[in-house]
Amino acid sequence: MLTAAGVSCTDGNNLLPSGMWEEFRQALHEHYKTTNLATGWVSETCFEPHAGDSIFKVWAAKEKNLSILYGWSFEKVEKRENKIISAIFKNRKGETLNIRAQITIDATELGDVFANASAAYDLGTEDAAYSKEKIAPGKTDIIQDLTWAAILKDYGIGADKTIAKPAGFDAKDYYCSCTSAPCFNKPYNVDAQMMLNYAKLPNNKYMLNWPAHGNDSYLNVVEDNDQTRSKKYELAKLHTLGFIYFVQTTLGFKNLGLAKDEMDGGLAFIPYNREGRRIKGIVRFNINHILDPYNQPERLYRTGIAVGDYPVDHHHGQNPKTPDINFPKIPSFNIPLGALIPEKTDGLIVCEKGISVSNIVNGATRLQPVVLLTGQAAGILAAACIQNNQQPREADVRAVQQKLLDAKCYIMPYVDVNPESLYWQAVQHVGATGILKGFGKPEGWENKTFFYPDSVISVMEFEEGIKNFDSAYIISKPNGGSLLTVEKAMQIIVSNGELLHMKVLTNRGGFHAGYFFDEKFWKNDLGLSDFGLQRNIRRYELAVLLNYYTNIFSRRKVNFDGL
Repeated sequence: MLTAAGVSCTDGNNLLPSGMWEEFRQALHEHYKTTNLATGWVSETCFEPHAGDSIFKVWAAKEKNLSILYGWSFEKVEKRENKIISAIFKNRKGETLNIRAQITIDATELGDVFANASAAYDLGTEDAAYSKEKIAPGKTDIIQDLTWAAILKDYGIGADKTIAKPAGFDAKDYYCSCTSAPCFNKPYNVDAQMMLNYAKLPNNKYMLNWPAHGNDSYLNVVEDNDQTRSKKYELAKLHTLGFIYFVQTTLGFKNLGLAKDEMDGGLAFIPYNREGRRIKGIVRFNINHILDPYNQPERLYRTGIAVGDYPVDHHHGQNPKTPDINFPKIPSFNIPLGALIPEKTDGLIVCEKGISVSNIVNGATRLQPVVLLTGQAAGILAAACIQNNQQPREADVRAVQQKLLDAKCYIMPYVDVNPESLYWQAVQHVGATGILKGFGKPEGWENKTFFYPDSVISVMEFEEGIKNFDSAYIISKPNGGSLLTVEKAMQIIVSNGELLHMKVLTNRGGFHAGYFFDEKFWKNDLGLSDFGLQRNIRRYELAVLLNYYTNIFSRRKVNFDGL
């Protein structure tokens, strides 16, 4: 999406500087010598596709054990019983390449690998009874519109870069795309320059990925072979060329021409596919898990491996047969590890847009930063499986999450505690247990979940959090509604030895209860301060104490359902 498909104004995660997404963004800042990449109004991060491509190639070149092969296309997998043991590729010369692997990751746009492996999958919209979502519109094979993106360049006043009139061009296809365009109905309420500025890139370039009577196309090629796909994709290319011609002629921007230094002479190498097949995984992530994560039969939030803050956004403008869906407003979210793991097929991990999510949720999980982070998690999961000689469904959820945290990847989508904070991991750890909850807030195109680290907490909230974590805990009645003090927090931890408390050996020679009330120890070893016993404890302080004294995140394992 970011480079070959030319969708180089990213969507979402601007306030979630997680893992590889943040590394990529920092590399862009270094490339352009600025932290301000909001050249277009659709995104805080806009860049030229060739710049992103260079960053990825530099990263790959630094990996001593990584071989990169160009010009090969996936052909089929080889299986032994129910396990994928190799993937077979072909090039234009007709030569074949068989790569044998302990673990295969399907990172294709449409889920071609797991489909070829006969793994079960979903495609299209769904029935409410199947998806467990009240708003699901019913079963169809309809997927989202795709876009063949293009990069235009401003060649200056007086330049005429008008392309040849595309075959079958009809200007009416692009009417109402902006207020500067002819329109029989109601135009999209921006003028032509504002429309182009939507995805303006550095160095006087513009990405064309305009949904309102622009260059979206409805093509469902998912189940077609490569040859048929290529023929149908030409229709999407032609539609984009028509939009370019419309911009140059009807809208009067002859000075804008295809950027010859980007991708395939300014046209993307591949389409921007918003939706394809979705694997049937060992868990299935639906809209209920986002809207109300703490009150589901599963506790999938406890197994998070990637985060996103984009709303549910489907492109269906080019298909009038699409059923109406009343998309809910959502907070930010995390993606469960089990969504990457097929229900039955061994030797396989899935990422990209093929993860185990509902059709509705795909509208929020399909965006570039989320896909980057899901791919990073897939890599870490694959490495863990190889190192431990196990199948993905046998993996230790907490161990995979810890590897991600060590790489500064968020597992909980808290917008108000970032990896630069000394207590970031403690907050992530305790948040992933559910003992301390986050607070989701839908907020347009940049949804949020807050931890509120400096807030205080009531005794009842803390005890109910423990009860939610383990039903064996008995909530105390006295002073339940009062605010939690430092002393009361320590008493709850100490008095629930089997549930919460563990002995922590330190460089002082061992653990004793007095450490709880040793202000010097808190300051020197935990980085905390102002621990008067009767003072109300702040949420981040409680997270640090729970994390340090109980090690509850690693000590209490969870399964893929988060239970």
